[in-house]
Amino acid sequence: QLQLVESGGGLVQPGGSLRLSCAASGSTLDYYAIGWFRQAPGKEREGVSCISSSGRSTNYADSVKGRFTISRDNAKNTVYLQMNSLKPEDTAIYYCAARGYYNPGPITDTYDYWGQGTQVTVSS
Repeated sequence: QLQLVESGGGLVQPGGSLRLSCAASGSTLDYYAIGWFRQAPGKEREGVSCISSSGRSTNYADSVKGRFTISRDNAKNTVYLQMNSLKPEDTAIYYCAARGYYNPGPITDTYDYWGQGTQVTVSS
């Protein structure tokens, strides 16, 4: 059974950076597409970014395009989300999720495995 654990969240000032990690156990990530999602208080969960199993294809929500970068290191069974130029509206709990296929369309939450989330707070 694939298990995902997010880390790297925290408190950062506007304009700052964080790198989130999504570490897998119980199975190799080699065959899974990974998505990053976030949910702010009182708001619906939002797809942020996704990456194909090979890492060759990526997709981003318009709200983070040019600021966030998703990547993966299958040898380390880990996927990353580098977040730069952070804004207060990026404040949310960030989740990673896995499924067996990549879809280049809108980042919907039809994923099979989910982590517990890591809190990101952007505030001065």
